[in-house]
Amino acid sequence: MAIVVVDYGAGNLASVVNALKRIGAPVVVSHNPVLLEQADGVIVPGVGAAADTMRQLQALGLVPALLSAIQRRIPFLGICMGLQVLLEVSYEGGEHRCLGVVPGIVRQLPSDVTVPHMGWNEVWLHRPHPLFAGIPNGTDFYFVHSFYAEPQDPTWVLGETDYGVRFASVLARDNVMATQFHPEKSGSWGLQLLANFVRIVERAQHNAAMEAST
Repeated sequence: MAIVVVDYGAGNLASVVNALKRIGAPVVVSHNPVLLEQADGVIVPGVGAAADTMRQLQALGLVPALLSAIQRRIPFLGICMGLQVLLEVSYEGGEHRCLGVVPGIVRQLPSDVTVPHMGWNEVWLHRPHPLFAGIPNGTDFYFVHSFYAEPQDPTWVLGETDYGVRFASVLARDNVMATQFHPEKSGSWGLQLLANFVRIVERAQHNAAMEAST
């Protein structure tokens, strides 16, 4: 089993990889689209601006590979900017087209709160999900962001957080999962979430092997 952490120059790549290694996850760090085609799980971390992120993903030829992995139902975890680029459009520094996996937009946090939203905040789940197995509802996770996702379809929203506005801090549907917060900076509960993702990948790999053998 191999989980590919996509290296497109994101500033938090090393901390994500270190957290995954702490829990014994089988990690491959790469910007090679061919390896994404072979991945059992995909993680897209990220900090910074949506325009820069999309520019890098496109320059490296990663956009078709990411969309293909999602369409093939490979477990996908987006972190921070990795969540925001799943939307159709980001209004960070203009209007920028993103991956378009999740219908909706990314907009700036309200002007009456301090930005970036930096620090610990609660995540309230709408429903149980394997990504949060063993994690209490209302657990604090660590955030650093100035923009937030606003999906058109509320069924994409797994968890919400309050900071000047109640925003979608976790998205999930089928094999696609994403967090606005940084699990790699969120202590033991963040490591639990990453371990849960690894288990999701293991189950998907097992199910695929069973289907192939029948």
